[in-house]
Amino acid sequence: MEQFLGGDWQIRPAGGATGEAYIAEQGEQKIFIKRNSSPFLAVLSAEGIVPKLLWTKRLENGDVITAQQWVDGRELKASDMNRHDVARLLAKIHRSRDLLEMFKRMGNTPLKPEDILYDIQKRCEALIQSDEEMNRALQWLEENRPVYDVQEFVVCHADVNHNNWIECTINGKDDLYLIDWDGSQVADPALDLAPLLYLYIPSGDWHSWMQAYGLELNDALLMKMRWYMMALILENIVWCEKRQRSTERQEWTKKLRELLQ
Repeated sequence: MEQFLGGDWQIRPAGGATGEAYIAEQGEQKIFIKRNSSPFLAVLSAEGIVPKLLWTKRLENGDVITAQQWVDGRELKASDMNRHDVARLLAKIHRSRDLLEMFKRMGNTPLKPEDILYDIQKRCEALIQSDEEMNRALQWLEENRPVYDVQEFVVCHADVNHNNWIECTINGKDDLYLIDWDGSQVADPALDLAPLLYLYIPSGDWHSWMQAYGLELNDALLMKMRWYMMALILENIVWCEKRQRSTERQEWTKKLRELLQ
């Protein structure tokens, strides 16, 4: 990376799971560099969903390096997720036709409920024989698979954890961004809405939050969100089990128990 940018740049890892992100500094200049970031970064930048894309370059080995404007912001806290600007930004993402068209042109296959269910069944296979609650949850998912129309699918971020939301002030203007798009999917909007509401928003505030998002919270949507949330909980239980993270597994099991009631 140093050879690519030149010797005048000071480069350090930016953290993250992939280890492919860096902060580069030269004097007062500071930029965010990432190797092989989302191919949709240009559209995300143009729509103000992520910090401004400065340039993109392809290396001889085929890797793509992108540089984005560095923003001195802060990650949202869990309590911040109830804000209506979070709802409005998610709505903007879900309603972006340019983003959806680019995903389709790149050959992204819509993530359907049956795909999610099949994957969970395979991953849970070793656990359900000895876990009654997981077995009940899988049966519920099978019996209540959502009715859907692929034409109503949108671009979903698929990891709306509060750590991926960044707020900052640039030239006196407050901005909110949703970063880390490596796992994004074309799917039902409930894929994003379910974890955001269930994990962050008090149930008494769901209606007002959804009003800011621009959608009526009806029984059909509630049922669909319950389905996607139960699927996510099972995925997290399996993830924790494989890594022997018993405390986290217990927390997810408690959420599953509440959802099954």
